Amino acid sequence: MILDETYVLANGMKIPSLGLGTWMIDDARAAEAVRDAAAIGYRHFDTAQAYANENGVGEGLRTCSVSRDELFVTTKLAAEIKSHAEAVAAIDGSLMRMAGFKRAAG
Repeated sequence: MILDETYVLANGMKIPSLGLGTWMIDDARAAEAVRDAAAIGYRHFDTAQAYANENGVGEGLRTCSVSRDELFVTTKLAAEIKSHAEAVAAIDGSLMRMAGFKRAAG
């Protein structure tokens, strides 16, 4: 079945060849979409900062019935990120959003 097919990356890690793209899925509906996709066999989930749904995707990943080590997640930085420092901060932001943490105001 296509959901079981993988590609091997240069570092030896396997990535599922088919993933759920979450573009145009509202953040409020993303968790349900991810859980439903995981339930039918998806193991690769793709989002981006520009999609504004990393919170919901992360919630779906945390609350689906699949072990985290079986899931492959990709996200992309916003196009305006141009420096190393901006990239590090943006990556940290994506990880925080998908992990379900809220940054303190200030």
